[in-house]
Amino acid sequence: MSTASVPLPNWINYGLIPLLNLIVAFLISGFVVWLIGESPLAALSLLIEGAFGSGEGIGFTLYYATSFIFTGLSVAVAIHAGLFNIGSEGQAYIGGLGCALVALALDNYVPWYVTMPVAIVGAGIFGAAWAFIPAFLQAKRGSHIVITTIMFNYIAAALMVYLLVHVLIVPGKMAPETRTFLEGGQLPKLGWLMTMFGAKLGAAPFNVSFIVALFAAWFVWILIWRTKLGFEMRTLGVSSTAADYAGIPYARIVIIAMLLSGALAGMMALNPVMGSSARLQVEFVGGAGFVGIAVSLMGRNHPLGIILAAILFGTLYQGGDWISFEMPNITREMILVIQGLVILFAGALEYMFRPAMVHIYQQFKPA
Repeated sequence: MSTASVPLPNWINYGLIPLLNLIVAFLISGFVVWLIGESPLAALSLLIEGAFGSGEGIGFTLYYATSFIFTGLSVAVAIHAGLFNIGSEGQAYIGGLGCALVALALDNYVPWYVTMPVAIVGAGIFGAAWAFIPAFLQAKRGSHIVITTIMFNYIAAALMVYLLVHVLIVPGKMAPETRTFLEGGQLPKLGWLMTMFGAKLGAAPFNVSFIVALFAAWFVWILIWRTKLGFEMRTLGVSSTAADYAGIPYARIVIIAMLLSGALAGMMALNPVMGSSARLQVEFVGGAGFVGIAVSLMGRNHPLGIILAAILFGTLYQGGDWISFEMPNITREMILVIQGLVILFAGALEYMFRPAMVHIYQQFKPA
């Protein structure tokens, strides 16, 4: 029997195996750091210090994590339906357009707490709309969702450049960006939350979109494990033959799952567009859509796991910047290598230790 089909306890599947993957990734990263003449332990200490050593560091860590939660949830929803959505990057781009249009229209008339719900809807609708065509092509024409979503990432990037250069740019300015939103279009920072723990947020752009991300994770948990639609999605993801036998409509589930996935990716734009820069800029997504793939895989496509994995990658981003500042020999490219190793072992090699775990578990499990 293949080890892939042998059931293991959740604490092994969702706890021990990801932890082993992470440890191996850091051990190899430490070896790389040692090769260039730096101390791996000192680098690890700086990583933790940069990410959690101050209120500002924690704020930046959670700011990055917020974006990764949205994109990780986006990927996970599609995976549960048997779809591999690699288009979260482009869907987040277009979601940013919907978010920005709402902020530009309302920021002079209503406070942020009125603008924000409308912006969430706008970002979600635009992101879902960008996911609709790949979903339709997959459901009705059999076009592979991976290929179409990758293509739409590039189309979205080109479209955003055109709009920011020729349509939304501030007259008389060279920078391809919208005007800065007024106070009614800016999400407030969560400085009060940091103060509760005796820390100061400083310049970190940690904002209320983090709370929205947590609600989104709760919503995905309810959707996937507590609703009929979620059951149908999971059934389709496990076996399209079984789903067809049960009368679950393939095309409808594919389209709905991709619309939800695109909407979640689009909502990611709240964090950088309304929460950080208070305007729409080129490259505001910053690769978060692709990081979301690793976050979802490492979190085993479960909302709680995705939140923890997002915080881990937020730690790598913020702590990595601190390392490259304190240890000039460790460049930003080296930090990308470390992140890549985590993605490698958490994603492509996520089941590397499973055969050994199955063997050990079968040897020592109670009769």
